[in-house]
Amino acid sequence: MNQDIYIVVEHLQGQVPDISFTMLAAGRALADSTGGDVVGVLLGNNAQGLAGNFAADQVFYIDHPMLAEFTSDAYLIVLAQLISEKQPRAVLFGNTSIGADLASVLSVRLDVPLTYSCQTIGENGQLISQICGGKIMAESPLSDETTLITIIPGGYKPEQDQVSASPPITQLDAPALDDLRITLKQYIEPEAGDVDISKEPILISVGRGISNEDNIELAEELAEAIGGVVSASRPVVDLGWLPTSRMVGKSGQKVKPKLYMTLGISGAPEHIEGIADSEMIIAINSDPTAPIFDVAQYGVEIDLFDLVEVLIDKVNEAKG
Repeated sequence: MNQDIYIVVEHLQGQVPDISFTMLAAGRALADSTGGDVVGVLLGNNAQGLAGNFAADQVFYIDHPMLAEFTSDAYLIVLAQLISEKQPRAVLFGNTSIGADLASVLSVRLDVPLTYSCQTIGENGQLISQICGGKIMAESPLSDETTLITIIPGGYKPEQDQVSASPPITQLDAPALDDLRITLKQYIEPEAGDVDISKEPILISVGRGISNEDNIELAEELAEAIGGVVSASRPVVDLGWLPTSRMVGKSGQKVKPKLYMTLGISGAPEHIEGIADSEMIIAINSDPTAPIFDVAQYGVEIDLFDLVEVLIDKVNEAKG
């Protein structure tokens, strides 16, 4: 086994998401303790350019038409062979639908350990991970054998590992990718929503604590008062109280507002993933143990209905 840390680069329709750069930052912290290199692993078809601003020590690139976009069968075959042959100290995946798909199956196929929902790397390579919906942070040592790790947002800023210089790229041969059970036929794009919350500077986001659909109006009044837009966590959208276009999180949209205020959102990892790049997060929740308080710059432990109407009045008074 070598001491290198591999980063499986996610990309979708020619774009590399922030989670790949977050993984690079975590990989660099882990490599500092192992003494190995940080190696990007890029699978694609005519996609070398995606490695252009990747701050890895080197990039392994595997090119094949069946790797143009993510399909689990093709990626699993390639990664299983690569990990078996190279035996890196650790392989990092995003804690995303793609990363969870790959890491879980590879852990079983290769009989190697998997650490899930790792947020940061502590001293001596300790893995600090979220469990119990983010209410508990668990610390575990890096195993002596090849370890698969999924990385969640929040521990590192994605921009800290974006550079202008291109890393050395080594192209590796792809294994046979015939008779795949799953192939990509087409992307079906969701219908455009009434607003694009990913571009809004101020978001008032509601969660289960809003209690019922009628109370959405209260959030809308607050948003109107401060010049923002209402968004939501997944449970609110699943109930049909707001459209899918307003959903924030791993299965919704990632947002980067100047202000993100949450009303009754607990802060599950899937939601935190979507708000990690917000400039300021203000949390309003009656549960003092809610994980949202761990990422918020300001928080109020109070029933939102005891505060929001007062806040609306104060904002309107200040506006004259």
